[in-house]
Amino acid sequence: MKSRNDNNAVQPLPFPVYFWTTAFLAAAGLAVSLYLSVSHYRVYTDAAYESFCAISQSINCDNVSQSPYSVFLGLPVPVWGVSGYTFFLILLRFVRSTHNERRRVWSLLFCVALGFSLYSIVLALISTWLIQSFCIMCIVLYGINFLLLYFTWLTRKRFDSDSFGRALVKDARFLSGKRKSAVIAAVPFLAAVLLTWSFYPNYWFFEPPPIRADLPHGTTADGHPWIGSETAELVITEFADYLCFQCNKMHYYLRSLMIRYPGKLKLIHRHFPMDPRVNPLLKQEVHEGSGVLAVFALYAASQGKFWQMSDHLFATARSAGSIDVAALADAVGLDAKELQNSLKDPVLWQKLQSDLTEGFQFGVSGTPTFVVNGHLYEGHLPPEIITQIID
Repeated sequence: MKSRNDNNAVQPLPFPVYFWTTAFLAAAGLAVSLYLSVSHYRVYTDAAYESFCAISQSINCDNVSQSPYSVFLGLPVPVWGVSGYTFFLILLRFVRSTHNERRRVWSLLFCVALGFSLYSIVLALISTWLIQSFCIMCIVLYGINFLLLYFTWLTRKRFDSDSFGRALVKDARFLSGKRKSAVIAAVPFLAAVLLTWSFYPNYWFFEPPPIRADLPHGTTADGHPWIGSETAELVITEFADYLCFQCNKMHYYLRSLMIRYPGKLKLIHRHFPMDPRVNPLLKQEVHEGSGVLAVFALYAASQGKFWQMSDHLFATARSAGSIDVAALADAVGLDAKELQNSLKDPVLWQKLQSDLTEGFQFGVSGTPTFVVNGHLYEGHLPPEIITQIID
């Protein structure tokens, strides 16, 4: 006769339900990681790219991709995700539907899922406190990781009665007994990871195009620096911030177009630092210190070295954290003491305010913003403008 406890015992679902649910979650994690890897690449290499989840300053996948925390040990974080989920699926391959083998490997899978989940917590804390922006697809991955943790725990509980430590030992012995299959699976995987780590292109490092001797540059009649062709039919005025990632990307993109298509474009630079200390539009910190960088650039312009300073600031300011004035002056060819004293020059601050005021009059509210024939374009230039350059 069965006891009441036997009648009330939870009966596990058929094993394939647990197996295929876990496999689906891991495959979904792999797919999302592949998407984020492509998105990370396009954020840095495609001047017009904007992901679907670039919704606001705080909910923005692109902001997360643009941060230095999106790269870990020489590879983008989502590329590591591709490796991790692939490894998980390789382990899952060793699970069989026979009674004895279906109990194996789940403790190892639980450990892998636990590692995924702990790393998700670390990334969430980085997004919250350091980047101050969240990626929707990253949050999806966090959910997948915790679901993998739950289902590997649940499957082990349903089909493996051994203690956790003993189960891990048996899992290791089980894989050792399938040494040939394990080697066939592990060697290509490890080789692929090593090759990826060794040869993956460092596209997130921008190489500043040099100011060539044959690339004209100067100052407009009203005192604003320009570069390109003085007589070009297409004139673009940019309002930019030296700590703005998209400004940085567009800076190099437009410079490369000038070099490839000489005589087609004239670019006029205007300062629009997203720094609440100088920009009255802002109520919270966005790019703290960018106002000071703009003043340094204005001083360099007065010494005939604006584009050298501008290129150097775009190349280094976002990653530097703080500015070493002596090193900056040395890199550009200016006197360090004079550069430091430029921050006390009211004329330079007045010029900065003049740029901001004219930006407000145009309707500029963020960076980068481009003005072409009286029309404003935020973030990037539309294809019809680029076509005028390359045709």
